[in-house]
Amino acid sequence: MGVSLLIAVPANSHADPVDDARPIGLDRFYHQRLEWKPCGVENVDKAGGECADVLVPLDYGNPDDRTMTVAISRVKAGDPMQRRGILLSNPGGPGGEGLDSLDLLGDVLSPEVLASYDLIGMDPRGVGESGRSPRCGWPVGEMIRSAGLDPLGFVHDTVQSAGMAATCLIRDPNKLRQFTTRNTARDIDIVRGALGEEKANFYGVSYGTYLGAVFTQMFPESSDRVVLDSTIDPDRYWEGLVQDWGPADEIALDDWAGWVSGRDDEFRLGTTPQQVRAKIEELVRVAARQPIVIDGFAIDDHWLPFIMHGLLMNFRLNEAMAATVREIADAAGGPPTASQTPRLRAIVEALRDNENSVLAQIACGDVGAPIDPTWYWRNIEATRATQPVFGALANNIQPCAFWPRPVEPPTVVRNSVPALILQATGDPRTPYAHGVRLHQDMSESRMVTLQDVRIHMTFRPELSDCVNHAINTYFSVGAMPDTDITCYADHSTP
Repeated sequence: MGVSLLIAVPANSHADPVDDARPIGLDRFYHQRLEWKPCGVENVDKAGGECADVLVPLDYGNPDDRTMTVAISRVKAGDPMQRRGILLSNPGGPGGEGLDSLDLLGDVLSPEVLASYDLIGMDPRGVGESGRSPRCGWPVGEMIRSAGLDPLGFVHDTVQSAGMAATCLIRDPNKLRQFTTRNTARDIDIVRGALGEEKANFYGVSYGTYLGAVFTQMFPESSDRVVLDSTIDPDRYWEGLVQDWGPADEIALDDWAGWVSGRDDEFRLGTTPQQVRAKIEELVRVAARQPIVIDGFAIDDHWLPFIMHGLLMNFRLNEAMAATVREIADAAGGPPTASQTPRLRAIVEALRDNENSVLAQIACGDVGAPIDPTWYWRNIEATRATQPVFGALANNIQPCAFWPRPVEPPTVVRNSVPALILQATGDPRTPYAHGVRLHQDMSESRMVTLQDVRIHMTFRPELSDCVNHAINTYFSVGAMPDTDITCYADHSTP
């Protein structure tokens, strides 16, 4: 189970085709002087960190036109004598706020790594303190949900998705269309230059791996030690990734059903995996006939699969998912009720009130989606037999179908930038095959497989010393495994 022989990775000297990423006329951005101030982020401030706003072009094709700022944080290296550079990070999304890099990495990076790097957090453009737009005014919090069991439900989602796109774009469409991953990668390179660094080290998880991979393609000479955890295959982002959730979630549901079937005395969902799955499928049908109203929100066949999708991505949420499903099942067929569990209350509040339109602004602006509603409906119908719970979610129409075409083509990632790729075989959110394909497309990468664990994000406390050792060794001394390796959880997973 440990990391075997290690190889030191030299500084990058690539002959890869370089993306046309850095237009002329950017010197004032690369050489700007930053003004540091307290962050107002508890972890960062407590660690003596500081924040700054970095000026960037809104449209890199017109750098003398409109500008905006992206917010970054910095917690300096613990030992100035050991300092070797900056370590930027991204927590995922699209749309995750990233100023609190300590919350993401502070409990898993080794003391040697913390001593050697300034930790740089960043809210990507359009997110948090980096020019977030006002709420679009969506009637629901999320753009991803199941089409449900009735064709009329798909018609409803189609009309609603069109309206959700329109309400976002009515204010400043030219600005929103520049909230892209390619532009965020350019912003990272501006941040690197403004900090006076020749290269940037990077840790990204989930969507952060897409951002990191795009950065390596656009700025190979600025890329130093890159770690991509729970990776997205850039060729499948965005619509393809969501489609891949369907079969992955069905496998994860079976895994969870095996766990909960051994606890029927507590959760009363079935004594065999087959009984549990049948209970879930029946509950979706019940919700389709009569929505289950909890805390004023109607959980129907559109939202119940989405709730389970969110809980299935981590085996450590097995009990939370079981309690949530039990509470929803108990409320089925009855009058509106108030949630008894904080988790379900928080889920319902998010679906009802917490608009996640920044997801649409980035994902829809990155990659054009099919615009014909019948394309989505055909895929939904084609997957119902093999993906009875999640096929209609993974193939449903989204606001991206009604978004303007992206301002640039998506990035094709094919390069020899060294990178460490981490992937759990049971990850439902970024399925294992995504990591395999990105590993193939980044020819000098090494892949660390976390075997037989259903989890999204592998770099965690008390999960796998093997994974953590591989990452910390790479960041601290620049040594990757000489071959791809397989790690396991330190303790048996339920």
